[in-house]
Amino acid sequence: MRLSALACLAALFAIPVHASDWSLAKEEDGIKVFLKEIPGSTFKAFRGETTINADAAVIKRLQEDVEGSCEWLHACESQRLLKQEGNEAWSYTRIDTPWPAKPRDSIVHVTNEPLADGGFTRTLQGAPTYLPEESGYVRVSELDGYWRIEPVSEGKVKVTYEVHTEPGGEVPAWIVNKFVVDAPFNTLSGLRELAESKVGR
Repeated sequence: MRLSALACLAALFAIPVHASDWSLAKEEDGIKVFLKEIPGSTFKAFRGETTINADAAVIKRLQEDVEGSCEWLHACESQRLLKQEGNEAWSYTRIDTPWPAKPRDSIVHVTNEPLADGGFTRTLQGAPTYLPEESGYVRVSELDGYWRIEPVSEGKVKVTYEVHTEPGGEVPAWIVNKFVVDAPFNTLSGLRELAESKVGR
């Protein structure tokens, strides 16, 4: 009976560990980066989290400025809006990929949804066939993720940025391993710096 009870307790305490699967890869300057193995993929998903001293409206304006967001998006060479339709948008991005990997580009379908607390989510879905492939670029074949902006107090929001991609073609392991940590960290750092500089303007 005692062994059975101990086994049950062990199973109960083990559930959260297996349910999460996210491992902390970096924590610095108020930004946390987590990584997760994805079944059937050789590329890890990433999740970045931080708080920003700005309200949700400031973040929303910066994210909807498609061309301007290259200022803070990690490895963004250029970006343009392809189509806007209500709460949906399609954008084209050229990615500054380190040598020796071939240059990448991606097309992302973004869906904006308000949250009851005054925040919002931006669901990200790759749309690789929306336009013909560009000469000299390898199209990112899959992309799934989201932004979630949640107010935590007046003038402060929690920002979560989660993405998993299949970059297409061959990519050296060291580039992949560096990208999944640098992308959320540098993106959130850049967004936070710009957003906080806009407060009060």
